[in-house]
Amino acid sequence: MAMLEVKDLQVYYGVIQALKGISFHVNQGEVIALIGANGAGKTTTLQTLTGILSPKSGSIVFEGKDLTRTPAHKIVEMGMAHVPEGRRVFAQLSVLENLKLGAYTRKDKTEIEESLKRVYKSFPRLEERKNQLAGTLSGGEQQMLAMGRALMSKPRIVLMDEPSMGLSPIFVEEIFNIIKEISAEGTTVLLVEQNAKKALSIADRAYVLETGKIVLEGDAKDLLNDESIKKAYLGE
Repeated sequence: MAMLEVKDLQVYYGVIQALKGISFHVNQGEVIALIGANGAGKTTTLQTLTGILSPKSGSIVFEGKDLTRTPAHKIVEMGMAHVPEGRRVFAQLSVLENLKLGAYTRKDKTEIEESLKRVYKSFPRLEERKNQLAGTLSGGEQQMLAMGRALMSKPRIVLMDEPSMGLSPIFVEEIFNIIKEISAEGTTVLLVEQNAKKALSIADRAYVLETGKIVLEGDAKDLLNDESIKKAYLGE
């Protein structure tokens, strides 16, 4: 059984239909890429999965439990973390305070310290800057902080929305290496990306979203070599 199973999801903004009955699944341990142009419905999909938006119809089943009417904070407790688009760190708080906020659903202090050590191991730069205000970090460092904060909830699946957006090539490289690392440690990843080439190069499988519909799905390696994908998304 899939870890996450989405069936016939329909989401509206007022009268405008943003998702037109999409279905997809994520198996445990996979890295899944959701690619598509701006406005295709990628962010809407993640926001619906994490309880920020409510679907009009369809189902979202995570580890056997239906999430469609579950509040967002409960979804985090169930083991799903969301790294939103645009980094969204608490600018007036320190790096360490931001990270600790990521663990707000957890009670065990020793375990939280363990998670903090693990995050610092993946993101040594955050440890160096732990007392610095998050708002003074560079874009790439803020992205690392947003990812580290999500990992502090000890999730079984992480949903990442455009982690490479607006970052310099060197940071993009680093962010994708960290995603590979997170996956290698056993966390499942659902990745939404406009940088299709990069996303497909680290994903196991991928879905292509166009104006609220999934138009193509398959092995990430196959999609990288698919002529229509090359033309539309890879600029080849």
